[in-house]
Amino acid sequence: MGLRTREDYLSSLKEMRPNVYKFGELIEDVTTHPATRRTVESHARGIDAAHDPELAGIFTTTSNLTGETIHRNTSLMGTADEMMFNSKFKREMYHLTGTCTGALCCGWNCLNVMWSVSHEMDEELGTNYHERVKAWGLKMQAKGLLVSGALSDAKGNRKLKPHQQEDPDTNLRIVEYRDDGIVVRGAKVMICGTAAAEEIFIVPGSGYGEADKDFAVSFVIPKDIEGLTIVETRHPSDGRELEDGFDVPTETGITQAYLLFDDVFVPSERVFMAGEFKFTGNVIGRFTATYRACIGACVAGQGDVMIGAAALMARANGLSPKVFRDKITQMEILTETTYTMGIGAIALGRKHKSGVWLADPLTAHANKVHVATMPYETKRLCQEIGGGIAETGCLPSYKDLQNPEYGHLIKKYLTAGAGSGETRARIARLIEWLTLGAGVPGCMHGGGSPDGARMVVFAVSPLEKYVGYAKKVGGIEEDVPEPGK
Repeated sequence: MGLRTREDYLSSLKEMRPNVYKFGELIEDVTTHPATRRTVESHARGIDAAHDPELAGIFTTTSNLTGETIHRNTSLMGTADEMMFNSKFKREMYHLTGTCTGALCCGWNCLNVMWSVSHEMDEELGTNYHERVKAWGLKMQAKGLLVSGALSDAKGNRKLKPHQQEDPDTNLRIVEYRDDGIVVRGAKVMICGTAAAEEIFIVPGSGYGEADKDFAVSFVIPKDIEGLTIVETRHPSDGRELEDGFDVPTETGITQAYLLFDDVFVPSERVFMAGEFKFTGNVIGRFTATYRACIGACVAGQGDVMIGAAALMARANGLSPKVFRDKITQMEILTETTYTMGIGAIALGRKHKSGVWLADPLTAHANKVHVATMPYETKRLCQEIGGGIAETGCLPSYKDLQNPEYGHLIKKYLTAGAGSGETRARIARLIEWLTLGAGVPGCMHGGGSPDGARMVVFAVSPLEKYVGYAKKVGGIEEDVPEPGK
């Protein structure tokens, strides 16, 4: 099968069993419903890009399994260069949409992670998980599937391990092992891009010990599988998308979801881990390293759009962007820092024996800490350049601008520099959306918390090696041991 088209994708979504809810309402068609159509549009633009001669080099590649041209988001990343294209892909998607497209991202990461971990399980345990991953990966490539990835569990009491929870369903678990598959129950929460996905790739939410082996589970399912209920979460623009006009300033957007598993049966060929707890740490480590390296490109891509929006607002206010030279320069520096640090984490990585590339964990997790801080400064600067009109609560609604009695007066008084009053209002709404609304990517907790990243940074830092450097440079020969607890 050749590269799929937007029409192929939309038709596929329309054929799926409705199981997505929002505000207590079943969404019959995610491609047209106001609550989900924007995230579908965002993802469709990624498919369109594969057919754009100027972007095809980023959005397509050659399969190292079949030799055919495929959508890049279905590929195995076998070299540093191929993983860097993951970052280029993400940055470009933000240029096209201004927001996150999780079903073009997380499932791709899960495929590569489980490719390496399943290879290790088969070597040590004699299982056949790797062949299952390969068979499904070939299907993903042939159909150009859009796949979201689900890692985060509800977790329950953070002081307790999964098997100690009063309600064990707070972490997704296997409740029945069968000859032909497994039955799972529980939840994955705050999962990005699910409404726009066709399938969902599940991986363990943490590293587990033997007492928690039932929580060590990985599989992939169709989004509309029986027993799965998907509940879309709220965002700051909720309600606006039900109206016409530019109060939601784009045709794109992102949604998060809770995935509620009520004794879902997963056939064996779609199961890639079922109780092999010793390997869950490898899953978490590799998923987060790749994700946290490449998410630097997500916030960089949106940073590019914010710089453009800030420059537009300056002109609409009657000022040259040169007036804000220092602020715009700082925005550029912040943006390039997260992008290039992620690229560095990839360049410092290594090739796994299964054939896929692994990012350097120390640099990748350090990048996540920057991703949780630097973009907020970029957003602050964007608002500062934009002025009060760009802040939430400082601009009349679209309906007021169109009101036949007084709308013309609002537009009159909105006019300042270059462009009409309505154009200035559109730019203001865009800045609000980019800095405070649904356009905001998961800077703080996307791919995990910054505190979790800090823990990994400290854990993998070669502290004793650094101590050795200091002793050698300082001419210190006496042993200075670590004090006891």
